[in-house]
Formats: sequence, C-alpha cells, structure tokens
Amino acid sequence: MSVPAFIDITEEDQALELRAYMKAKGADISEENSEGGLHVDLAQIIEACDVCLKDDDKDVESVMNSIVSLLLILETEKQEALIESLCEKLVTFREGERPSLRMQLLSNLFHGMDETTSVRYTVFCGLIKVAATCNAIAYIPTDLDQVRKWIIDWNLTTEKKHTLLRLVYEALVDCTLEDLVCIVRALKDPNTFLIDHLLTLKPVRFLEGELIHDLLTIFVSGKLAAYVKFYQSNKDFIDSLGLSHEQNMSKMRLLTFMGMSVEFKEISFDTMQQELQIGADDVEAFVIDAVRTKMVYCKIDQTQRKVVVSHSTHRTFGKQQWQQLHDSLSSWKANLATVKTSLQALSPSA
Repeated sequence: MSVPAFIDITEEDQALELRAYMKAKGADISEENSEGGLHVDLAQIIEACDVCLKDDDKDVESVMNSIVSLLLILETEKQEALIESLCEKLVTFREGERPSLRMQLLSNLFHGMDETTSVRYTVFCGLIKVAATCNAIAYIPTDLDQVRKWIIDWNLTTEKKHTLLRLVYEALVDCTLEDLVCIVRALKDPNTFLIDHLLTLKPVRFLEGELIHDLLTIFVSGKLAAYVKFYQSNKDFIDSLGLSHEQNMSKMRLLTFMGMSVEFKEISFDTMQQELQIGADDVEAFVIDAVRTKMVYCKIDQTQRKVVVSHSTHRTFGKQQWQQLHDSLSSWKANLATVKTSLQALSPSA
C-alpha cells in the first residue's frame, strides 16, 4: 500500500522537516537529527507528536502520514517498539477527539505493513479501540474468518489471541445496541415474520452462543417446541427483554405452520394440533388467522380433516431456495417452449 508522505525528499531530510514542524508548534525537540539513525529520530518525533494531534491545522494528516511512511521503511526489528509507541499516542491522546483522523492513520499503518508481521496485532487492537469510541466498528475488518487467519499469521500467544477476540467482541457488542433493539423489536412485532437477514449481520454473528442469538435462531428457523423448551429454561431472560410469552407462542405457531406448509401440501388436523399445541376446536380459527397474514394460502377440508396448502412463504431464503426457484423457472421455460412448438405445428404462421 502507498502511504501519503509529508514531502518527496530523503528520509533524513524528511525527519529534519518533521522536527522543524513540531518545534514550530512548541514541541520540546531538537531541530537536528540524532546520530543514532532514523529509528532514534522517529522515537523522538513520535514522543513529540502530541502537538500535531492537538492542532486542527490542515497539514496534520500529512505530517502524521509522513511518520507512518518512515516507520514502514524501517527494518522489522526496529519497528515494533516505535509502532507500539505511536499506537498508544493515537489511542489514548484526547480520547474521543478527531477519531476519523486517528482511525485513518492507524488504518494506513495497518494496511501498509506486511500481512504476516506480528506487530500488526498492536495496530489492529488500537484500530478497534478507536473505532469503538465513535461507533465506527463497521468500517474496520472484523470478519471472524479473517481475524482467525491473522491470529495464525501473526503467531499470537494464547493471551494475545484472547485479548484480540475479546476486543473485537466487546467493540461489536457496544456498537450494536441498536441491532439488539432491532432484534427484540422484530420478535415483538406481530406483523414481522421474515427475520433471517438479521443472522447475517456482522455484530449478530459475534453473539453466537448468547441467549439472544439462540432465541433469534429459533424465530428464524425453529419450531414451536424449541421455543417452549427455551422459555422453560430462560423465562427470566424473555421477561427481561420485554417480550410477551403468549405473543411469542402465537407468532411461533404461525412460523411453525409456515415451515410445515413449505414441506407438506396437505397437513392433517391431528398433526397441526400436535405441532402447534392447539385444541381440535382451535384449528379452523388458527388457519383463518394464518391466511390473513398472507404468509400462507390454504383451504380447510373439513370432511377429511386436513388443510390443503396452495402456497407458503419460506421463512428463510438461502442457496436451497434459490436453486428451487431456478428449477421452477427452468421448468416453466421448458413448458413454454413446448407450448410454442405445439402452436407452431398447428399453425406454421404462429
């Protein structure tokens, strides 16, 4: 990655320019380069860079990017301590102020480094911390598979691995309260039935193993019996969300019936009573209510005590459903071709 530089000059002259700039801003730093080499110059420049972060000057980003660009050309063994020092400055200095600038600088540093360099761990942790302070976690890479790959590439210790995963998890949880509210709202809404898209949200994926994720999964693809079992073990949790058990039961009955209607075109009253936990006298009223939602289209056959389904909406729409749709459209296309051929045979001019 190409990092924006302060000025197109030699590294030594660039360090001199940085020293002069910071000295002019009031930093306690010499204007002369150190005899110890570039890494010593950078250590002193990073120590004094607070003055840049205080400043709203339009040149600040270029100045800080110049520091980043110099860091990236150092030998790996000389980078680590300096990068850790810069990350600490960017994360802790005036926490909450200028988050977009600090995120941009950390991102430039992170993406400018070799992917397998272990010190990327420090930069990524800093990036997460800054993003979490301004609800910008969605703008940094937090895909679980990618994070796990980095853990391997960076050869992290168990402690660092746990630290990184905890940071990602906590940041996502803190930044997704609205997503959690959205889940509860969707579960509570008596007219919302298709909520499988919520499971694909990045923050929700990090909630796997939590009760709210288990509950959402039941409402997405589970049956009434699964909800009843969940409720028996987690009654207080359901109450804490402000959800009504009776409303949940009513909604899960419909969702369970939708799933049954996709799988079977004829459903006996006895099966409905068992799966939906309703009495014989309640079957007809339930079917009428289900049809009113327009999620299921069916008719009641009182004589044979069954429900005949003509159409049902899928609760989830994934690869299997797309394949079924493809097969149906292909079949219709073939049938239309057959009809066209037959018409042409009857009337050549058709």
